[in-house]
Amino acid sequence: MISGIWTEKYRPQVFSDLVGQDDIVKRVSSLVGSFNIPHLLFAGPAGTGKSTMALIIVKELYGTKWTENYLELNASDERGINVVREKVKTFARTKALGNVPFKVIFLDEADALTPEAQQALRRTMENYSATCRFILSCNYSSKIIDPIQSRCAIFRFKLLEKKDIEKRLKVIAESEKLTINPEGVATIYEASEGDCRKAINIVQATASISPSINPELVTTIIASAKPRDIKIVLDYALAGDFQQARNKLLDVMLKESVAGQDVIKAIQKEIWNLQVEPDIKMKLIEKTGETEFRIVEGADTFIQLQSLLASFVLAGQGK
Repeated sequence: MISGIWTEKYRPQVFSDLVGQDDIVKRVSSLVGSFNIPHLLFAGPAGTGKSTMALIIVKELYGTKWTENYLELNASDERGINVVREKVKTFARTKALGNVPFKVIFLDEADALTPEAQQALRRTMENYSATCRFILSCNYSSKIIDPIQSRCAIFRFKLLEKKDIEKRLKVIAESEKLTINPEGVATIYEASEGDCRKAINIVQATASISPSINPELVTTIIASAKPRDIKIVLDYALAGDFQQARNKLLDVMLKESVAGQDVIKAIQKEIWNLQVEPDIKMKLIEKTGETEFRIVEGADTFIQLQSLLASFVLAGQGK
């Protein structure tokens, strides 16, 4: 949930420090309080606290002996069947140290495990359940085979709300003596899209330039299209001035080094602020999605964006 040079200083040590996942915290803390947890599956977007939750669990269970009873593997790096057969089994078959009768293995990004590795893991989870508990973390639970899902208690993490990210940023700002104005927080939240890790990385990068963080500085760091620039582009297009809209778009992309997909996201957000009829907004959103798909599939970025601008020009003419 928190990365970079601030990791150890701010990593939450207790359940109450983990923001935005109150229901999950309540259920998991009651399991940990009984010193007996089932296999767990944490599913949800990046930067919402899944890895942090696993660390809190083992620290609550084992105290100072947590490092001896905890194995963390990133399945996206080590995802073959040999990892399950060797590393996981070797760790799982040995007895835990301390009063808790089992060890914990945390498999991060478990949805990257190959199907063969997941089948091997399924048997391992069964055979060593007396001496080991597994915590699996993934972005997409649908990529985890059903036999593994049925062996786990599943907890689905959600993207954090603005108030949750603001709470964490306030703690960091006070400790690092930073000043983040409300507009800066709003810009950081919009750029992070509910990902707390990304939000804190933005703050860390911005703080290296200035301890006073404002929207302009944040926009410079994240290298995204400024909303006011995109608004100018769309205003030109809706007014029927395709040439000016095209020139301004080229200006944004080349002078400010903004990628085509970032421009698409900025356009999609700005559509909702346009003074046009709702049905026209729907059609423009549809066209924006189609353009984004073509760019992702490898089509020429600027040609596709010009095509999108042409759609805005036609929308402005009532066509």
